[in-house]
Amino acid sequence: MGYTVYYRCRIERWVEFKAFLSRVCWGLGMEFHDKGDSVLIKPKCYPVEPLRLKRIGGGFVKTNLVEPCHSLYLLILQSAASFGSVSVWED
Repeated sequence: MGYTVYYRCRIERWVEFKAFLSRVCWGLGMEFHDKGDSVLIKPKCYPVEPLRLKRIGGGFVKTNLVEPCHSLYLLILQSAASFGSVSVWED
């Protein structure tokens, strides 16, 4: 069984958040895909799942505690709180 990060987001400053996240992903070597009301981040760590963040909503992602991607996902989610509100929990 893998390790999972759960999250709930309400991003108020969506355009600014996407610009910020795009730049961060570029710097970290992760793929960034703008899907309109959501974004998809594809890491290079196997077997970490891509992180899909919706402007408003929640989700989860299996990281299997693979570093550095697990910690980078946590940092990305906590950074999102600067653009709205985010709750994150793990199991």
